[in-house]
Amino acid sequence: MKTVSVRDLRYDFPKVENLLLSGEEVKITKRHKVIARLTAEPAEKPPLPDFLRRLKEIYGDQVCEVSGTELISADREGR
Repeated sequence: MKTVSVRDLRYDFPKVENLLLSGEEVKITKRHKVIARLTAEPAEKPPLPDFLRRLKEIYGDQVCEVSGTELISADREGR
């Protein structure tokens, strides 16, 4: 647990922020007395959707007869 003063909190917040982002708990002191404790909020990452499973549900094992490269070149020639 790291300790920073109120002055550090006011004038050097990026230092305190980096401590919090690295997972440290920070004690805030004023005149050498602890007045508060800061802890970082745990980051919650939402789960990514399973796109491959969804594609297989929609299209199965179906394979396109025309490749993506052929579609793009045909579109460019039409312009």
